[in-house]
Amino acid sequence: MWHNSFGSKFRLSIWGASHTPEIGVRIEGVPQGIALSESDFEADLSRRRASARGTTARHEKDIPTLRTGVVDGVTTGEAIEIIFQNGDTRSSDYSQFESHNRPSHVDFTARAKYGTDVDLRGSGQFSGRMTVLLVAAGVVAKKIVEGCEYKTSIIEIGGERDSSKFADVINSAIEDCDSVGGVVECSVCGVAIGLGEPFFDSAESIIAHLLFSVPAVKGVEFGSGFEGVRLRGSERNDCFIDSNGHTATNNEGGINGGITNGNDLVVRAAIKPTPSIAREQMTYNKELGKVAPLCIKGRHDACITLRAAVVVEAAIAIALAELKMQD
Repeated sequence: MWHNSFGSKFRLSIWGASHTPEIGVRIEGVPQGIALSESDFEADLSRRRASARGTTARHEKDIPTLRTGVVDGVTTGEAIEIIFQNGDTRSSDYSQFESHNRPSHVDFTARAKYGTDVDLRGSGQFSGRMTVLLVAAGVVAKKIVEGCEYKTSIIEIGGERDSSKFADVINSAIEDCDSVGGVVECSVCGVAIGLGEPFFDSAESIIAHLLFSVPAVKGVEFGSGFEGVRLRGSERNDCFIDSNGHTATNNEGGINGGITNGNDLVVRAAIKPTPSIAREQMTYNKELGKVAPLCIKGRHDACITLRAAVVVEAAIAIALAELKMQD
């Protein structure tokens, strides 16, 4: 049985799949009286659309329809339902994977858990297509968590940290019929002091929960993260510089003891290389009963990181909305 819900206060439920006629998200807990219209979604949705070299050739219009919860451009306090139509689908591209599972993809585990009839066209509910719903929910979340400024950027692609060389790294992967991953960093200024409830509802726990719900995210770190553990305590500690809790450094990433401390929230997410690649791979074929070459057809991102930045930002905004409403 699918469990596609999140949150206790800012509650999300999603439905549909990559190649169903429509997909949607239901958001509960949104206060009444918040200005909200379809046009509010365009800026963030445009950041997610495929356009740059290295992104999928599948092009969806991603026009949101506010089905419930908004009247005359204002939230009513009832659940908000947002719908997106799927149009540019090619389900036939995925028939080959029924017996020849793609490496590092969901084909094997989904069928092992849910049976052979599970809908994996376009990867079904496991698809990055579903992240458009997170972006939409993130737009609503940002209106709840007022006063925050989000700065989100790609800081690494394919092991390269010089942004001027990102395009060359991606082009090289495309020429090799391959893919590359990357790292997205999101810094949020204006986060209130006191969000988070230790033990299991710490700020890190809620944020990481949302980020690991994003397909392709394989790592999350806060502040100085893994680099910080190589320092001594005397080097890493954030010393206070005033009575308001501001610190000279921000190695904790804005969180102490699971509670936000008022400094910038700094989070990074590692995005794996897209597993669907055109290069021939040797992997087990159930029909043949042996390892055999697999050539994946279809339209896939050579660097999904290019479209993931706004999704990471949306997930963090959703987490902050949940934390604020729990407070």
